Amino acid sequence: MGLIQIERRGPIALLTLNRPDKLNAIPELDDGEAFAAACEQLNADREVRCAVITGAGRAFSAGGDVKAMQARTDLFEGDGLALRDRYRRIVHRIVRSVYALDVPLIAAVNGPAVGLGCGLAGLADIRIASDQARFGVPFLKLGILPGDGDAWMLPRLVGYPRAAELLFTGDLIDADTAERWGLVNRVVPHERLMEEAFAMAEKIAAQAPHALRLTKALLRQGREGSFEALLETTAAAQALAHLTADHHEGVSAHVERRKPDFRGA
Repeated sequence: MGLIQIERRGPIALLTLNRPDKLNAIPELDDGEAFAAACEQLNADREVRCAVITGAGRAFSAGGDVKAMQARTDLFEGDGLALRDRYRRIVHRIVRSVYALDVPLIAAVNGPAVGLGCGLAGLADIRIASDQARFGVPFLKLGILPGDGDAWMLPRLVGYPRAAELLFTGDLIDADTAERWGLVNRVVPHERLMEEAFAMAEKIAAQAPHALRLTKALLRQGREGSFEALLETTAAAQALAHLTADHHEGVSAHVERRKPDFRGA
């Protein structure tokens, strides 16, 4: 059985990291391909409107396999050139694939999210945390760097000073602190985590699917580009949205005071 289990619940896709005996440690050598294939599958499936990612067992993901680091095996085998190549082909392929996911992604963080596991949760659009969740990026405690893009992602989520604190100390923070810092949207009792995540996913999945994917693309562009460039992209995307049947349905439903029935047309 592969790393990622995909289960469809109507227009919602549930992705489960399924390596519970290793606290869902990532990456192993095939994990870049596994993430790329999963994300490409969801992007190509126009029936999918929202995705939820969580971990099997008691962790979301404990990040890299420290025993493999010590033994210099698997991802960590070889000289500097070999290590750089594997980071590009495996670690960076994981984060690039998740970042390029077209549909909104909710991370249901059920336990520790550490290292690359924290980075993976941070790449989601929305994070809902169990009260048992913990977050941290303790790369420096292992004498290495944040190799998964955390130095880009964390300041955008929690601001530079708190990102610096997380990275420079390597400390783990609890779910309540993560919520206070803006790293997660909300904290819920552990037993209600998936219920809350799917309630959010169902609300998102009720939106017009073409406009939903385009809105996520605008949000991503807005993080990186200029205001003027975003406005130009918005004008083109908005023109397309106005010509869809879903736009007509949304306007009709508003006038008729009923819920819209969006079909992705």
